[in-house]
Amino acid sequence: MTSDFAAQLRAASLRVTRPRLAVLAALHDRPHADTDTVIALVRASQPTVSHQAVYDVLRALTDAGLVRRIQPAGATARYETRVADNHHHIVCRSCGTIADVDCAVGRTPCLTVSDDHGFAVDEAEVVFWGVCPECLTKNAGSEGQQ
Repeated sequence: MTSDFAAQLRAASLRVTRPRLAVLAALHDRPHADTDTVIALVRASQPTVSHQAVYDVLRALTDAGLVRRIQPAGATARYETRVADNHHHIVCRSCGTIADVDCAVGRTPCLTVSDDHGFAVDEAEVVFWGVCPECLTKNAGSEGQQ
């Protein structure tokens, strides 16, 4: 896996460093992680990596297109390594869990705008909101106890 990450970094003209490899590994293992989670995961294997180093790596990886930054309304920024497609997200209103949602039809973008105002549209971002199965079960259980 590390060799795949190193190849991705080289292909993006980025130096291969331990912090960059650790951030890519963390996001591969934990998609939609926030910055604090990424820092904790990186520090589990590399305790001397600073907060600022992780922030810098996330910015560099995002700028290079190796990582996607998403920020649903009212939520903290999250990061993922799934960047090669135009997928969307569904967010739980109760616990904040985020899951990927594939486009319903076709290639990028999967939505057609009614008036593109002259823009060359290359991406559509949709966030679905709801309550995840775990929270639904929890809520149903707590309602039955009242």
